Amino acid sequence: MEMTMTRTLSALALLLTATPGLAQELNALVWCDHTDPALIEPFEKKFGVKVNLKVYEGTAAGLAILDQSQPGDWDVLVIDAVDVKRAVEAGRLAELPADKLATADFFPELVMAENNTVDGKTYAVTEKFGYNTISYDKTKVDPADMEDMAVLTSGKYDGRIGIYDYYLPVLGLVALGQGINTADITAETLPKLKDPLMALRKASKQVSDVVSAQTGLATGEVDIVVGGGEWLTAVLAAENPNLDWTIPKQGGLRWAQSIGVVAGSTQPDLALEFVNYITSPEGQARLATSSCYWGMPANAKAGDALTPDQKAVLRWDQQPDYLKRAQLYPIPDAALDTAMQDLWTEMLAQ
Repeated sequence: MEMTMTRTLSALALLLTATPGLAQELNALVWCDHTDPALIEPFEKKFGVKVNLKVYEGTAAGLAILDQSQPGDWDVLVIDAVDVKRAVEAGRLAELPADKLATADFFPELVMAENNTVDGKTYAVTEKFGYNTISYDKTKVDPADMEDMAVLTSGKYDGRIGIYDYYLPVLGLVALGQGINTADITAETLPKLKDPLMALRKASKQVSDVVSAQTGLATGEVDIVVGGGEWLTAVLAAENPNLDWTIPKQGGLRWAQSIGVVAGSTQPDLALEFVNYITSPEGQARLATSSCYWGMPANAKAGDALTPDQKAVLRWDQQPDYLKRAQLYPIPDAALDTAMQDLWTEMLAQ
């Protein structure tokens, strides 16, 4: 899915004169949660700029867009946190001034220096996180069953399951179901995931992207989504409180997305302002409750800008337990990544 959103605001000349050095436009490669006008408009108004957004899915697609672009075409990149190092090695992210980033109030686990820094230099900031786990309609399934991933392939829910179409988190969940930690997925252990993955596919009705997974669960086309989580059900909670999610006893995966400045940006100061706006308490609260999908903000002070109902949907008070029970995405090298994608493609063909 790709989408470009642009907005033009008045008084550009006046504001740009008052803020020398800032350009009239900022170009950002983002995920769909950044396209909510409620998130972008406050920044546009403050700096008198137009933010051009292009949505992409999957790090490979984002890097391909950068590869096909001219230096300076893009200013900001939102990326899967585990792929920051990959983008740095590809020369696609600029170093950020660590002393000018608003990370002091982040959840300690979400500073994620191991992901956002390379050789002691900071290249990105965690902006949002959540869990790939099990989403379901609690009026259609037994919630107790959702606490054990083995039930998914027991035959009880055959034809009522959807799978989120992203190989890393789902293969990670399959590994947890087999007692294999995500960090221990290697060329040697990957073959152990083939049979349980194929069994899950046999029991499922569809494999779908973000929007289709949400739609399928909301309309009753499926009753369970493997790889779902708060990001899938929270945005639907107001209209359908029967939709829920849980982390089963085998565990779940913690996803996190980071934001950084694209190397070669002709307006790095404005790009850094955008990064700091997104990671500010106000920006974080708007990003957490974006109309595309919800997720936990990395900045704990965003809680002051969220309503009690919003915090309840996000399971704000349960985060200490959830953070302990969730593992990070697999971080494969190039060869393992190719093997994982090949296994996924084989599953899709079933």
